[in-house]
Amino acid sequence: MGLFDFLKGKGQNEETKQATLYSPCNGDFVPIEEVSDPVFSQKMMGDGFGVDPSDGKVYSPGKGKVVSVFPTKHAVGVELDNGIEVLVHIGIDTVELKGDPFETVVEEGDLVEPGTLLSTVDLDKLAAAGKETTVIVILTNMDAVEELDLQADGAVSKGDPLGTVTAK
Repeated sequence: MGLFDFLKGKGQNEETKQATLYSPCNGDFVPIEEVSDPVFSQKMMGDGFGVDPSDGKVYSPGKGKVVSVFPTKHAVGVELDNGIEVLVHIGIDTVELKGDPFETVVEEGDLVEPGTLLSTVDLDKLAAAGKETTVIVILTNMDAVEELDLQADGAVSKGDPLGTVTAK
């Protein structure tokens, strides 16, 4: 290991390369391939998973820092402590709603942990607008991902560990 390799993230121990992914809400786990939007199900944006929510509270899926809050409030980007970037996307085709049923409670730069509330959404308004409510967690920098290992199925609760993501 070179003198400055640590600055580039090289030579990290296995513990810092691996991050646990947690359920962002209460509901039912959905494998990414079964999410009804092909942009997500075909992994065009990256790998991940979905949860069909039973209530309108959406929490951080891991420990890290908020790196983006979309003006339309339908999505929040979090960089996990291991450098993997996750997009928490609420609903399908919800950008068209221009933020109406959403309330984001975090700002860019905020430090978050599993269980930190990111957003709330009025699920009834989403349904009334004809939108699916699935909360989708996507790893957006797949070039930095060595392995995604999900161990979830069925009903999940906010903060349940669903698997791990390991950085290269």
